[in-house]
Amino acid sequence: MKLMKDKVVLITGAAKGIGFAAAKAFAEAGASVALADYDEDMVNQAAEQLKAAGYQALAIVCDVSDDAQVKAMVDKTVETFGRLDAAYNNAGIQNVLADAADQTIEDFDRVIGINLRGEWSCMKYELQQMRKQGSGAIVNCSSIGGILGGAQRGTYHAAKHGVIGLTKSAALEYASKGIRINSICPGIIHTPMLDGMLSGGQTDVIDEMLKGVPIGRLGRPEEIANAVVFLCSDAASFVIGHTLVVDGGYSIQ
Repeated sequence: MKLMKDKVVLITGAAKGIGFAAAKAFAEAGASVALADYDEDMVNQAAEQLKAAGYQALAIVCDVSDDAQVKAMVDKTVETFGRLDAAYNNAGIQNVLADAADQTIEDFDRVIGINLRGEWSCMKYELQQMRKQGSGAIVNCSSIGGILGGAQRGTYHAAKHGVIGLTKSAALEYASKGIRINSICPGIIHTPMLDGMLSGGQTDVIDEMLKGVPIGRLGRPEEIANAVVFLCSDAASFVIGHTLVVDGGYSIQ
């Protein structure tokens, strides 16, 4: 029995990395998937790749920092597939590295707009649809940056801490309404975002972080995707408001 058979799932930041791995995992688990991303070419290619493999997939262009685009994204998903059973709010960006005294308001607004307000906006419209149905599951993407601090990364960490607070509060509101809301905290995962950090001269930072990963390696996008599918499935029917850390042991030391 496939965990997500006949379910409809929406994933943001789905064109690459963890988002695309999640879209693929949900499709393989039996779901119809709506892939949303701000990069039109890449999200179309991602959806076509799933369609070519025989899965039901829809590409949607969406900037999650734009509330109107988020509403249209959810509406398009429901218009195409008839309902919304689960959502993984994954879209996110890194901040420009800077000490707290040197961070700019422009970068603060950019990061908060996508990583925190964007997830709030996604969850708001997803919940409006799920509330009509009386069922649903949402996973919000936080980070180990949502439970730990990080020098020169205050804006990113502030947003990711905020995601956990939003998740727990909404989970309390909707637990009795048939809707489960949880968050996930990926560790150091080999994604295009991490490749960008490496190409941006942060190799030493990544190497130092890896020294603190007990499992001794980078995580794989599929390992996060599998955890997200579990949280959205009936196999996690009693899991509500939980922050699932998937980091190879990094945060337990």
